[in-house]
Amino acid sequence: MVRLLLFPTLMLLATVNARAIELKVTAGAMERTLQQQLFNAPDGRYYIQGNANAACFVYVDQPSVRFQDDRVVIHVHTHSRLGAGMFGRCVGVGFNTEADVSVVPDAEGETIGFRDARIDRFTGNKELDALLIPFLSRKLPQKLKIDAADLLRTALARSRQSSGYEVTLDHLKIHSMLVQDGVLAVDLDGSLRVN
Repeated sequence: MVRLLLFPTLMLLATVNARAIELKVTAGAMERTLQQQLFNAPDGRYYIQGNANAACFVYVDQPSVRFQDDRVVIHVHTHSRLGAGMFGRCVGVGFNTEADVSVVPDAEGETIGFRDARIDRFTGNKELDALLIPFLSRKLPQKLKIDAADLLRTALARSRQSSGYEVTLDHLKIHSMLVQDGVLAVDLDGSLRVN
C-alpha cells in the first residue's frame, strides 16, 4: 500500500518544472566590478596612453554606472596632456572632459556580458576621441563582464563555516537579462548541491 502511494507522489514531483532564479545586479555592483578589473591602480586611474610618470598622457578615472531605458550607461572622467614631451614636460594642450558609453546586456553562458557599445558622449576633441573610442567601445564593456557562476561559487565557498552545510554550485545557465526598475534583472537556471 505504501509503495502504491509513494509511486504517484514521486511521479508528481518529477513533473514539477524547476523555476528560474532571478539575480538582480545593481549599478553599484557593476561599478565595483569595473574598479576591481580595470581601475585597480592605487590612484584609481586607467592609462590609455602614457603612465603616471609620463609628461604626456591620457587616462580615465571615476567610473560610474547607471541604467537608462534598456541600456547600461558607463560614465568616465578623462584627463589628458596631448603634445610632445620635452625636457620632462608636455608641450601641448590639456583636456579634462567626460565621456559616456552605453551597452546592452547580453547573456553569454555563465557570464553577464554586453554588446552593441554606443558612445553617447564624446569629449569634443578629435585627437582625444580617436584614443578613447577603442577603449570605450571595446575594452570598457569587456572588463564590465561578470562571471555569475564564479561570483556565486565564491559567495558559497564559506557556507560550511556559516551554516554547517557545504553548498556548491554545480551548473548555471543565464537565459536573459533586462534593465528593469533600476537594476539589471538576470534570469537564470542553476543547480546547487548540499552536503
